[in-house]
Amino acid sequence: MISKVIRQIRYALSDDGFRQGISGFETLVAKVLALGMILVILVSVWDLWQLLLEDVLLAPDRFLKQTLLEIFGFFLTILIALELLQNITAYLRKHSVQLELVLITSLTAVARKIILLDLTKVSGTQLIGLSIAVLTLAFSYWIVRGKRAG
Repeated sequence: MISKVIRQIRYALSDDGFRQGISGFETLVAKVLALGMILVILVSVWDLWQLLLEDVLLAPDRFLKQTLLEIFGFFLTILIALELLQNITAYLRKHSVQLELVLITSLTAVARKIILLDLTKVSGTQLIGLSIAVLTLAFSYWIVRGKRAG
């Protein structure tokens, strides 16, 4: 009995055992993150439906004037959350970060920012910064996708 415990401790402290323990920990954390992301997505979809029902049914005159961009923002936020969930599940499958998915998620997040941007409250420098971010992310995605295809 004691010799079995000693063997298990030695294995846990060996390089292979330690790596296996870290891998198990990473998997556990990724699963917890996935469950949290599912909860966030469900709550966001619920909030979106409440907003849609309230504004379309109760205040249709206000809907097109004030709420449309807010609803677009909700949709895009939920899509970004779904992409993050996809990143987590891809990590669980392959135990590595999928750079292409990260770049797509980043492009979606920047696109959301641009779509919802109030041009009256943004400086030229901020617009240039967003433009550089879009171009850099798009170029990075093109490179990564080209390497995968080639």
